[in-house]
Amino acid sequence: MRFRIFVSGLVQGVGFRAYTQRVAESLGISGWVRNLPDGRVEVLAEGDEEVLCHFVKELWKGPRLSRVERLEIIKEEEEDEPLFGFSIKY
Repeated sequence: MRFRIFVSGLVQGVGFRAYTQRVAESLGISGWVRNLPDGRVEVLAEGDEEVLCHFVKELWKGPRLSRVERLEIIKEEEEDEPLFGFSIKY
């Protein structure tokens, strides 16, 4: 299963991308995370549905200095070529 997630709130400049990468790697989720020009963070995550649901709960928490106000989750079709690893895009 693949989710595209848009995270709004105080999520840039507070270690949110590194936090997201650590959580994803600990759960075995593949994908990437990046900052958007509008202040949101975009996440593409692929994995087992139950694990992805746990990942989303962790995103709501965020790192200590963050304040997550909104998550927009879009379920996407998985591509023929799966994602490997989890990276931060710049």
